[in-house]
Amino acid sequence: MNAVISLCHFCEIHGPSVLFCTQPVRTQNTQTPRENGDQSKDDLESQLSRESKVRTPTSTVEAGATGDHPKNKTSDLCDACRSLPSSLPGYISHDHEALVSYASSQQPHHPQVFSMVRQACVRSLSCEVCQGREGPIFFGEEQQGYVLSYTFYISDSQARGLQRWYSIIVVMNDKIYLLNSWPFLVDHIKEVIDDLQEKAQKVYDIEQAKCPQRALRFGSSSINPANFRQQRGGTVRSLVELTNHKKLFLRLHSSFTWILKACGNRITEKLLEGPPTEDSIIDLEKQEETEEGFVKLFSKKATAIDSEVDEANKSEMSSDDDLDGKTSVPTFKNLRHLWKVLGDIKFHTLAHHVIIGNQIIIRGEQKPLVKSIIACLKSLLPKGCCRVVSHSDHYEESWRCNFLGLQKPVRLPNHIASSELFVLTDIAYRRGSFSNGPDDFVGYDFILKSPTDLPNKCPRVLVKMEKAIMNDSLNYVVVESMLVCLKEEWMK
Repeated sequence: MNAVISLCHFCEIHGPSVLFCTQPVRTQNTQTPRENGDQSKDDLESQLSRESKVRTPTSTVEAGATGDHPKNKTSDLCDACRSLPSSLPGYISHDHEALVSYASSQQPHHPQVFSMVRQACVRSLSCEVCQGREGPIFFGEEQQGYVLSYTFYISDSQARGLQRWYSIIVVMNDKIYLLNSWPFLVDHIKEVIDDLQEKAQKVYDIEQAKCPQRALRFGSSSINPANFRQQRGGTVRSLVELTNHKKLFLRLHSSFTWILKACGNRITEKLLEGPPTEDSIIDLEKQEETEEGFVKLFSKKATAIDSEVDEANKSEMSSDDDLDGKTSVPTFKNLRHLWKVLGDIKFHTLAHHVIIGNQIIIRGEQKPLVKSIIACLKSLLPKGCCRVVSHSDHYEESWRCNFLGLQKPVRLPNHIASSELFVLTDIAYRRGSFSNGPDDFVGYDFILKSPTDLPNKCPRVLVKMEKAIMNDSLNYVVVESMLVCLKEEWMK
């Protein structure tokens, strides 16, 4: 994720100031440095120097527009504005797989990046605040970048109002990426803030128990705005002291690094060679990617009907031993295989009924064979048009499924038998016939029954599909691509 995440502080002496920032550094260095360790000043300076040359932001505003370069102002920092001692330039972690390093320092070293972060810091702690002054807000423009700012208070018994004002900001040039990452960033930044506030509150409670500042201040008549700082000489304290956590900024480095890496991994760009197909859109609608990178399927409260209707689709995603070639029952591999076994007339009749939307009923004893026929015929239709009950012990109405597999003894209801909106395929098997393998249909007969008289002129899309399927000179992978194109053309 090409962004800078920073911790900012409103100092009573210096005003808004950048306290700590973490940013990605693209590198081709394959050496193995110390992970999350302290780096020498030369190492960090050279690393950040490479970053500034390789990934210069697009902003054209000069650094002097909002302040001088941070290197020229480090001597003016008070304890509250300083996160790292001069002997420690920062921390750096390396992601060797992605060839990215994450460097943390007091402030960005590149002048243009510093200008963007500095301006975002000032706005986040002055004018750009949400209702209640604590919480997330979005602002920015194309020239100075876009900002997600989360402002919050830290308890301090020696500060004005007994609290100090901080913010965590995420600055980047990609507005859409930042807005799409809003839920993820807000949730995890809130976790970091809650941890800081919890630690600071414990220190505050201990100090208040020893010497309650509120009662002391109200009881003193000699304190006024002019002499407040002089009489309370030690009020400027660092965040490390407020939280009593000596390695606070090393922890923040780890947290900010994880946020940048995880946020960059959760949204990826995919190169499309053309517009997505209807089938791929349906597949994407059924998936949800969690923050951990797992794919979660959408689910709803199951009913008996829904479970049966979705049985075939679920079985395709599971390891179904019935169709993996380990069974002695012959099964159909694809439409071309089905055509060669059934013959031209029977295959054309089945395919014609599929295309015009009639219910396809396959009745037989052997479940793998029934399911394989349905799976082949489904490929003639877009996925959104297929509702399947793969093998049922009773008849299901056509409005519930257009592909129905039935067990052998099941009879069709009288009102269905007199209808013209179905085709029934009975699978007959002669006992004692010997099959030589899963592709051998010796002893099998497929009997088609339908009261419908199909017209001589069939749909144009079916003619094109049959030409591709029956063309043995075409590899079936090519046939599958042609079927996808024909279905897309058909829907449009």
